[in-house]
Amino acid sequence: MLWRQHTVYRERAGGVVIRGEHVQRWISLAPSGRKDEILLRAGRILDGGTTAPARSETVVPLGAGTGELAMACRRLLAETAADAAPPAPAAPGRTKRSEKPKRPGRKGKRMSLASWTILLACVVGVVALYAYSTATTGTR
Repeated sequence: MLWRQHTVYRERAGGVVIRGEHVQRWISLAPSGRKDEILLRAGRILDGGTTAPARSETVVPLGAGTGELAMACRRLLAETAADAAPPAPAAPGRTKRSEKPKRPGRKGKRMSLASWTILLACVVGVVALYAYSTATTGTR
């Protein structure tokens, strides 16, 4: 029955894709790059039949049974379906100008610890170079 409701084909990279046009979803099984693991990815099928990029993915060991593999596939497809739910309509009234989306949890631009460490190392290096050059040439 699978081939009657779904389209199954191989990707160029060697993976297998199962497309369900009636549910507007796809799922692929491909080598993960690590031994004895497969990469599962799921996404939506857009209007016109093109596929959207994967919305969710997971790695499953090959030693897992078909039950665990099926459960992982169902979970990915459910996540994809939940992501595809249409957004709530905007309340009528004044419309806002489009703004750049803000990153959650960031109030302003801040330097990371690695950036501060590199900056401090450069300052210490410049001071050490100045001290060395002053000590070797001496002040006469």
